[in-house]
Amino acid sequence: MLNRITVFALVSVMAAALSAGATPVQIVPGGGPPSPTPSPGPTDWPSTPPPTGPVPSEAWAWTQLTSRGTQIRYVTTDTTQSCPVVRYAVAGVRNPYSMQRVSVPSGAQFPTTVCELVDVPLTASDAVLEQSTIHAAVVHPANRLLPLPNWTTATRPRTIAVIGDTGCRVPLTGTAQDCANHQSGWPFPQIANNVATVSRPDLVIHVGDYLYRDNPGNEDDQAANPGCVAYGDRASWSCVVADFFRPAETLLATAPIALTRGNHEDCNLALAGGAGGAWFRYLADSLRDDGRCTPYTTPPAVIRAGTLNLVSVDSSFADPDDDGTMTQAQINEYTGQFTAVNQDAALHSGNDYFLFTHKPLWMVKSAGFTQGNVTWATHVLDAAVTNTGLGRLADNVRLVLSGHIHIYQMIDFNTPRPPQVTVGSSGGEPLDNGPIDSNVTRQSVGTPPQPVTQSITQAHIYGYAVLRDNGGAWDLTFHDTTGALQGQTCTLSASLVNKQFTCH
Repeated sequence: MLNRITVFALVSVMAAALSAGATPVQIVPGGGPPSPTPSPGPTDWPSTPPPTGPVPSEAWAWTQLTSRGTQIRYVTTDTTQSCPVVRYAVAGVRNPYSMQRVSVPSGAQFPTTVCELVDVPLTASDAVLEQSTIHAAVVHPANRLLPLPNWTTATRPRTIAVIGDTGCRVPLTGTAQDCANHQSGWPFPQIANNVATVSRPDLVIHVGDYLYRDNPGNEDDQAANPGCVAYGDRASWSCVVADFFRPAETLLATAPIALTRGNHEDCNLALAGGAGGAWFRYLADSLRDDGRCTPYTTPPAVIRAGTLNLVSVDSSFADPDDDGTMTQAQINEYTGQFTAVNQDAALHSGNDYFLFTHKPLWMVKSAGFTQGNVTWATHVLDAAVTNTGLGRLADNVRLVLSGHIHIYQMIDFNTPRPPQVTVGSSGGEPLDNGPIDSNVTRQSVGTPPQPVTQSITQAHIYGYAVLRDNGGAWDLTFHDTTGALQGQTCTLSASLVNKQFTCH
């Protein structure tokens, strides 16, 4: 119910707080305001060790940017099926806000209660889970503090980290990735920690592919991941924790995150939707409570990050065999999605747009010296862009961010077509062979064919990308697992007609 406080000078302050976001609850048992807590740095959030012995109830909370604004999400395995309270401050006044239940436990695969708090206002600060309303024995982050956006409606994130293809590959048959080795085997835990502590982003973008454990019985880190230890556990909540939440704990406690779906989050109708079912239950822009998994997600999720607009297009099912096949049905599907991107961009023509989608539109896999000897991805998405009324992406779509191919690559065209940045080397194996960059610049890519002006590829190295707002221009860098800069810093031009990076 509404907490209608009309006492003395608090009238105007509380009115502002109520209009800004979620509705505060009136009473929380034992819920006095916590002592003021200074904003901690990333090093204040050490990763919590996995449970030992009998698995206690465990809860995970994080902050996710969605098309419905900033959300705080909470997943717990305790049996109360209740949701906690979050306190945050608006205009200096702290209030409690009840999270709403989205779904309840569903068999052994999803033994969880999922909760969310939607539309947390940009004016909010100091968010914390109310201890007295938590029933799980273990909660992550342990200090219960949740990161909130540090930008306003008139500003934008200054530092954005981009990661992709992060899960540990454990196939049904064959050799599994060395998930227990976080240095050279499966470096995503190391990458996530160093993104948080070295690059210190305001926002994290994940370009898809979280869940790689198709047969957990073959993994070598079972002791660290109770409940994700056998073939029957695949695509379960415990394996979602093993592949994403536990290795990313420090990072999720540092910054809000924006997510798009990868092809590894596909549908398996025999297994409650498979990894796709887990995606829609826990990570999707709009969560589901009924186990449905669909190959497409429409419309695109338009996410406002102040004056920066992020648009997530679900390309997880585009050209499923990655062989260049194009069907008219898929062209039509993605034409509608890219048309929606252009329509929204036209409504905010003065703001930058980043399109982030798992499968790249114009990434070069290989290139020979001879003109025309080039392999690029993904043809059906390129055809859909060409099939829009505009025949291209809107001028203020400044970048396309993708993953899928396990390398880092930036290519640009010095035309209205936005540069394609691919970040697919943040943990999953095998790393892919990249092209020789000097050969790529000779090649024409896309429809209509446009020659690549510049290609920068980092192959056979794990890492992540960072975008920094440098006085209105975006600087792009690639970093290895330790957070160290690899290669040049590239600055995106201000031109909407000649979009290219200047690297130095």
